[in-house]
Amino acid sequence: MTRLEIGDVLENRYRIDRPIARGGMSTVYRCVDMRLGRAVAAKVMDERYSDDPVFIKRFSREARAMARLQHPNLVAIHDFSADGEPIYLIMELIDGGTLRELLAEGGPFPVQAATSTLRNVLRGLEEVHSTGLIHRDIKPDNVLITSHHRVKVGDFGLVRATNAEATTNMIVGTVSYLAPEQVTGEEITPASDVYSAGIVLFELLTGTVPFSGDTPMAHATARLNSDVPAPSSRISGVPKLVDALVATATARDPRERFSDAGEFLEALDDVCRELDLPDVTIPVPRNAAAARTAQAPTDFSGTGATEIFEPTRSISQDETEHLDGGPTEVIPPQRLSFETKLDMPQAGAAPGPQPQPQPYSTAESPLEPFAPAAASAPPPVPASVPEQPVHSAQEEPAERPLTNRNPLSLVLFLLVVAIAVGAVAIGGWWFGSSLYGMTPNLWI
Repeated sequence: MTRLEIGDVLENRYRIDRPIARGGMSTVYRCVDMRLGRAVAAKVMDERYSDDPVFIKRFSREARAMARLQHPNLVAIHDFSADGEPIYLIMELIDGGTLRELLAEGGPFPVQAATSTLRNVLRGLEEVHSTGLIHRDIKPDNVLITSHHRVKVGDFGLVRATNAEATTNMIVGTVSYLAPEQVTGEEITPASDVYSAGIVLFELLTGTVPFSGDTPMAHATARLNSDVPAPSSRISGVPKLVDALVATATARDPRERFSDAGEFLEALDDVCRELDLPDVTIPVPRNAAAARTAQAPTDFSGTGATEIFEPTRSISQDETEHLDGGPTEVIPPQRLSFETKLDMPQAGAAPGPQPQPQPYSTAESPLEPFAPAAASAPPPVPASVPEQPVHSAQEEPAERPLTNRNPLSLVLFLLVVAIAVGAVAIGGWWFGSSLYGMTPNLWI
């Protein structure tokens, strides 16, 4: 079978709905889990590698690694099969796009958006490192954004245990994001992922990668002799503390970097607090392959589609164990504005009022800021709250009760009542004192 077609079923459970992306080693399809009635993604290995034990082992390793990891910032895996053809992974369906596609649409990120994105990447990567694994291929192509704006790390095809010995003398990874020790063949540690994450932060801030070369090998070895430049040297508006953060993460000596993603995350949080950088909502790419596929409703009925969707973007060929010559090919769409949180309205809905973006307050920047994610949150309640409500001085008095009495009649009525009460009181005193029964003494 050279290619799965729409309507084909994997192991009597996963029906192919339509392809999302295709690369040199595998194709990703949107599928319907007929047992649970949900949409999932199937990463299917090309039949050319089905008899290659190296690729099968790598595919199996990816499945086992992803199955061990449970975190909101990591792509979840649901199933795996290597018993026959085709060999496939069943994963969580990401219906947004990749960080690569978002960079292509919007260009460099504002500082608060770059730090917010990296924070989510490091949270997922911290879980990877805590379980004794190294991702080895952190790059924008492998950072996914859901339609609900959640950032997730995916593609564990090159994952390796921390204590595993190298089994090849070839360079493994993507050339623009390789750590120096990955180029020289020295020991790979979680600090290698830290270096790659530092390059991702550099690219988010500047829109470029720090090194280049006429050949992939020249590109790879450029980092052995030069430090990563400060992002502020390529674009204005980057604070010095962020420059220092990138410098530490991308130090050529692994011992001078953050030891793992957790330590990098702590330093990033410290910098954000110091610069008062808000956490922001990351927009979803508008012209992503996954988003275009999501526009076609999932066929849960099993009737099949009328035509096969040919994806226009290839997934990264990061599974191949050689130097990657460049980033994943993307379509150059219209530039994406970063003025708001970009909560995408439903088709046909009237555009509502847009929230005002919070200005970037630490340094001048030519970039348009994201709107903070918590911009609409209510202000915190003070520690001491008065027991009684405080009324405004201009508060209107309560309405007077209605009455049908005339004021003059009320006065006369009260006067009569007062005279009657007085007469009764005097009478009571008179009869109570027994004076009315006394006989005057007539004897003189």
